[in-house]
Amino acid sequence: MTKKIIDSILYIVVFLVVQVFVEIVTRLIFHVETADATATVVKAIVSSIITIAVFAWLRWSPFSRRYLQSHPWDVVLWTALLAVGTVLPSAFLQEHLGMELPPEYEQIFLRLMNHPLGYLAVGILVPVAEEMVFRGAILRTLLHNGNDNGNCSTVQPFNRSTFLAILVSALLFGACHGNLPQFFHATLIGLLLGWMYWRTGSIVPGIVFHWVNNTIAYVVCMLMPGMTDADLIDLCGGDVRRELLYVVFSLCIFLPALYQLHLRMKRPGL
Repeated sequence: MTKKIIDSILYIVVFLVVQVFVEIVTRLIFHVETADATATVVKAIVSSIITIAVFAWLRWSPFSRRYLQSHPWDVVLWTALLAVGTVLPSAFLQEHLGMELPPEYEQIFLRLMNHPLGYLAVGILVPVAEEMVFRGAILRTLLHNGNDNGNCSTVQPFNRSTFLAILVSALLFGACHGNLPQFFHATLIGLLLGWMYWRTGSIVPGIVFHWVNNTIAYVVCMLMPGMTDADLIDLCGGDVRRELLYVVFSLCIFLPALYQLHLRMKRPGL
């Protein structure tokens, strides 16, 4: 247990050190106190690439084609639908809990989304990097039972230790976003991502979920640039019944997708 904790701390420290190092370097290169759009995007892209390279090179997040070779296309489809179904319920909860994105984080978000390379950072590289760190490294380590060479190739029963491992990885995932609204959203999403990793032993479903979630945010920002800081009720024109209908409709996507994943997700060879 001690080794699991030490290794998990190491992974999160390295992840954060990469972010800080790239932040310092980009500020020096671009000669800005408050990073502009290009510096913000460069920082996101470079830090993601370094994170992916380090965790792959040191095999902290082992890569295997075994899951893809099992042709999990039905799981990929239902995972994408699950991601679609989480967006509005999560926004609804944040709105009614009074959570608003801090202005400085909102500006970072807008700079990323409005830059030509923003989607490469937010939609492609960030999902891969974060899944490698929080599921492929941290959760894999916490789930390791000592009998599978650290690869989590066997399905562990869902018990108290399994739940705690998923919860810890989700909380760390939420905390690394640095603000309360994103902490809340990322922690809830982290529980789903952790469950999917536990069931499949692969970060592929998590990357798909993460990609769809971030892509939706990007598309909304592009289509409605003036509404990025609006609440769900504002997007519904102030109509409470319409807002509730949107949430219910989303749950009609979310719940069947979750059930189908429960039926279909399995590790290769089982």
